[in-house]
Amino acid sequence: MEKEKMLTSFMGYIQLEKNYSEHTVHHYEQDLAAFFLFLSEEGVPNIEEVEYLHARNYVTKLYEEKLSRATVSRKISSIRSFFRYANREFGLSEAAFRSLFHPKKEERLPQFFYEEELEQLFVSVQGEDKLSIRNTALLELLYATGMRVSECVSLRMQDLDRQMQIVKVMGKGRKERYIPYGEFASEALERYIEEARPKLMKQREHVSLFVNSRGEPLTDRGVRHILTECMKKASANSAIYPHMIRHTFATHLLNNGADMRTVQELLGHSHLSSTQVYTHVTKEHLRNTYLKSHPRA
Repeated sequence: MEKEKMLTSFMGYIQLEKNYSEHTVHHYEQDLAAFFLFLSEEGVPNIEEVEYLHARNYVTKLYEEKLSRATVSRKISSIRSFFRYANREFGLSEAAFRSLFHPKKEERLPQFFYEEELEQLFVSVQGEDKLSIRNTALLELLYATGMRVSECVSLRMQDLDRQMQIVKVMGKGRKERYIPYGEFASEALERYIEEARPKLMKQREHVSLFVNSRGEPLTDRGVRHILTECMKKASANSAIYPHMIRHTFATHLLNNGADMRTVQELLGHSHLSSTQVYTHVTKEHLRNTYLKSHPRA
């Protein structure tokens, strides 16, 4: 089967069945395009001719480009996922990448906001105009639930149980989970839905909860832009990325006594090991607090 048809099928799979975010799908496209270009330069036009030697040479090339281990690891993971899918669906051999060394990512603790920093961020979005009302609701819901940005922009009006203050979220692998949200998020959402959303919609008809200034469904990129502007208004020096809100949600819960299993369920992690990374953050927080506070530390 032609490479293009395999690639089209694979991209549809990660978008529709795996429910990967627009941002993640874009990375997959870039990683695979770069690898196919390398094969062309190596004189390997037929994907069925790819061998372990080609895979190893490609990794060597990536390191020669001074890419980080995390980036190399992501690129290998993208290509390996494609070959695994093509093997399952089209019988393409995946041997070239099956035994390839997979570099470990650098151990980097998740970045998060301290409560004082987060409060500044909330102050930065306050306002009486329709976009400020929307941004407040967006930020409150992200922090209240810890959901991924891709999950947030996929929310429909009917996914909110406004009376019980629970939201139904479609996670990775199309797994549903229900997350409660508190009074702050509830008040912000009610004001957005009743006041701002109808004005933003401009006679448009769709069920997406969050919309942009043109009344169209908000995208991952739109959320990143909104958060960046919030940081500028808050006069914060550090950069922000949407996942920081999710990291903050998990870290604050654990710092305030929530158990690991509950946080795992709220985050939608399939494996507890994915959640345990936050224990390193909370331990570091405790250690820093101890060193600053104990007279003989």
